[in-house]
Amino acid sequence: MRREGSAFQGLGTVVLKELSDHLTSMRIIVIELLIVLVAFASLYGATERLRDTTQEDPFLLLKLFTVDRAPLPSFIGILGFLIPIVAIGLGFDAINSEYNRRTMSRILAQPIYRDALLLGKFLAGLATLGVMLLCLWLIVIGYGLFALGVPPGTEEILRSLIFLGIALAYCGVWLALAIFLSIVFRSAATAALVALGVWLFFTLIWPMLAQFLAQLIAPPDLAYLLRGLPSPDTVEWQQILARFSPNQLFGECVLALLSPTTRSLGPIYVEQLQGAVMGAGLPLGQSLLIAWPQMVGLVAGSIVMFVASYIVFQRQEVRA
Repeated sequence: MRREGSAFQGLGTVVLKELSDHLTSMRIIVIELLIVLVAFASLYGATERLRDTTQEDPFLLLKLFTVDRAPLPSFIGILGFLIPIVAIGLGFDAINSEYNRRTMSRILAQPIYRDALLLGKFLAGLATLGVMLLCLWLIVIGYGLFALGVPPGTEEILRSLIFLGIALAYCGVWLALAIFLSIVFRSAATAALVALGVWLFFTLIWPMLAQFLAQLIAPPDLAYLLRGLPSPDTVEWQQILARFSPNQLFGECVLALLSPTTRSLGPIYVEQLQGAVMGAGLPLGQSLLIAWPQMVGLVAGSIVMFVASYIVFQRQEVRA
């Protein structure tokens, strides 16, 4: 049967309804409060380390994101760890909950198509994560002004805003994965466990596997081993394999943007140091060029996972 109207009819209704549910959900409120508390503790530790360098560092605001103080990790370390958990918490029951409550057929009986329903749930989850990240960004800026008394520069603001977009793309990868699993598995508990298992695999296991596989693909050169140097081919393969992990891509983007002195995300060769001043930061455009492949990888990962969700969802039976 030919359906009438736009494929995205009802998209705005779905987005507003899901966004309202997310923002008023006790589950999300508790997670956000936990993130804010841990973030404040991390920022306090960072400011204590930065007080002595207030007049020396031209990128003091960016250091608030990256500096850590034992036993707490840096603000970026906390975000990289907690963002997937929040995204999975938003998406693991996005679709299967409608089946379990037997409301899917009722929703689709309205002038709302599957396209609008799936895209609306994804956009609402992404908007919720965007609001959370924006609030955390404002907390960092405000706390930095209050604790250090140094206003941020224009380039610092631009770098931190671009980082905000990268963090949102990183959220999109895990949110799309959680929604995909909520379509594949009718049990919300199964979808959540599988999503957390995938996250733990890419966070803890894949870096070790990447190193092992790289040594199998390109065995270390004996000449380099005798001199105590890593083999270039092995290191290159290890980086290629490690970048299949969204965590690795996010970490490299953060390193390039929030540490302006970073000149390469891999081994640094002599020609890269020609004309460089020790400790001098790169211009914003150069840092973007370094992080561009990783940024594209995160956006592409979100799109691929959403397309996979769309294909599977379109083939499912929704009748009660």
